[in-house]
Formats: sequence, C-alpha cells, structure tokens
Amino acid sequence: IERIRNIGIIAHIDAGKTTTTETFLYYTGKTHKIGNIDAGTTQMDWMVQERERGITITAAATTCFWKAKLYDFGPLGQTDFRINLIDTPGHIDFTAEVQRSLRVLDGAVVVFDGKEGVQPQSETVWRQADKYGVSRICYFNKLNLTGGDFYASLESVRQKLAPRACPIQLPIGIETDLKGIVDLITRRAFVYADEAGLTMKEVPVPEDMKELVEKYRAQLIEMSVEADNELTEKFLSDGILTNEEIIFAIRKSTLAGNLFPVLGGDGRRVMVETILDAVVQFLPSPLDLPPTQGIDPRNGEVTERKASDDEPFASLAFKIAADPYVGSLTFFRVYSGKLARGSYVLNTSTQDKERVGRILRLHANEREEVEEIYAGEIAATVGL
Repeated sequence: IERIRNIGIIAHIDAGKTTTTETFLYYTGKTHKIGNIDAGTTQMDWMVQERERGITITAAATTCFWKAKLYDFGPLGQTDFRINLIDTPGHIDFTAEVQRSLRVLDGAVVVFDGKEGVQPQSETVWRQADKYGVSRICYFNKLNLTGGDFYASLESVRQKLAPRACPIQLPIGIETDLKGIVDLITRRAFVYADEAGLTMKEVPVPEDMKELVEKYRAQLIEMSVEADNELTEKFLSDGILTNEEIIFAIRKSTLAGNLFPVLGGDGRRVMVETILDAVVQFLPSPLDLPPTQGIDPRNGEVTERKASDDEPFASLAFKIAADPYVGSLTFFRVYSGKLARGSYVLNTSTQDKERVGRILRLHANEREEVEEIYAGEIAATVGL
C-alpha cells in the first residue's frame, strides 16, 4: 500500500493537463507515443466530443507504474510505484467532475499555464483541493512558449494561492531557449539530449545560475525543515542537511499542507519525468492519511477504517457513467479491506446487499477485468 499514489491532474482550462497526462503515459510505458490534442490522438480525451473540441469533458482514470529516477533514496527508491491517475476537466461547466474526483484522491498535481500564472479556475480547483485536504505539487507548464515566465508564475501563486509554494527545481533557459532544469535538492543540472527533448543528459550547473540555485535551495530548506523539530535543530546548529534529510523534510511538510513543491517545464518533453519523481516522493500513499471515518450501518455510529487489506471492506462510489458496451459503470475507491468478484456488498444508499459481478481496472475507455481489488485502489464495477 505504501507504493500506491492516487492523484489527480487539476487546472484551469487549456493549462495543459491532458498533454501532461499523455506524456506521463508515454514515459511510464503505457503508450508508445505522446498523444496530441490537436491531432485527436489522446488516450485520456477519448470521447468524440472531447476530440472534436480539444477539451476534457469527463474525468478519465488510468493506472501506470513508475520507478523514481532522480530521488532514489531509501528502500522504496528502486521499486515500482502504482500511480492511479485521474485527468479532470478544466472548464467551469464540468467542475462537478473535479469535485467528485478530489473526494477520493490523496494528492494532486496542479498545472498552471506558465504564460498566465494563476487563472480564475486555478483558484476554484485550489479551493476544492483545500476543502478535501488534498496534498499538492505545482507544475508551471508551457515555459517554452513566448511569455512563459517561471518566476512571475511563482510570484502569482505565492500572492493568490499559497505563500508557501517553493521551487524544487529551476528551468535552464527561457521561452524558446528552454533546454533543461536544475534540481535544487541534489544540485544536479539536466538538459535535453536530443532535438525532440524526449531524453536528458546531466551537465554541470550553469555558472550564471549558481547564485540563484543557492538562494532558492536555502529557501526550500528553511520552509521544509519547520515540519520536523530534529531537522530544524540540526539545520540551525550545523547549517547543513543531507539530500535524504531534505527530501524527508519536503515530504513531511507537503503531507502536512505546509509546503507546495513547484516544478516547471514543457508538458510535451522529458521534464515530465521529474513530476513523476515528485509524485512518488512527496505525495501521500493511502497509509499517510488518517483512517477514513464513516457510519457503521449496523448501529448508526461513527467508526474508522484503516488503509489495510485485513480490515472489513469499505469503499466510496464517486461516479456513475453510462457505457455503451457494459451499461452502468460505478467507479469506486477502496478505503479498507478487499473485494473479490462474486462477493456481496451492502449498498448503503438502498440498504440492499448486491453481488459484484465484474471488477474493472480502467485505462480511459479501455478496461481490464480483475478478480480482486485491494485497499487504496480505484476501480469500477458493472450494474450496481
């Protein structure tokens, strides 16, 4: 369970959520080329209306696997993480899709248009994430376009949404000259290794950026160590922390909602790999969250369920979708226990017991049948 991440991609319309998600799918090996909205070849925008209009209308779910590359410290560093990912609409008309998705997610990547900074719907989705206590990382997209400005976008987020938004990487180059990033935690620099920007190579940190790197790295350490008294004391006495300690402090602060790590780049390029690294390192697993509270249907009392396969089964149905092939699809998040095909569940809306005939793991509009689903996972079933 500690290797599961349930995350959503949320943003103002046209900030680049779906493009970023398509790039996730490419780098995690889910697809063989990056889907293009203009060409109508996206996986996550699969409805005809979505492809015609180039916008997301319905939240699409998928599952992919990722092994941390940049921050491979600790026992979990070298193992695959399961990322259950929901790409949500940005348009205000479909904001209910965002709310019902955030209700069951543990973390979110908030995508901002690097030319515009905070936009009206950015504020709406941020407040919705606040309401459900969802940990977030920020990604400034489209920095490669004319007008793309990482530092102006950062100032915009700090003033309007979160004073404690703090970069964990800085871009190398601006606008059309964007060519890489400097990671502030490890002080390593990476630039595009090819014309398409689909791979990266490590280079020394540019001389003209060294002062800037140290300034923002000091900011990052100061903001993150506040979450841990021992690290605060060590930092104040020694002034030096190891990379592992900095990552631990960032994770702890992010989970507590006291820090929002900031990344930047171009959603069609290899920089997206660093978002995947940040997702597995800094966003919560189901175990990092407090036990889920609910009403026990037998006695009407408030009870708790821990994120464990050994607990009694409890899940929340968060979306119903009409499917032309299988009928009514019920999307659900498992909070505790496990569910096997053919078993019976109590539908608390109707107070009836219902048999679960099929359990489906989803990839946009494709589905894979599974025999069992476990705590912390997101799936769908047919015909409830």
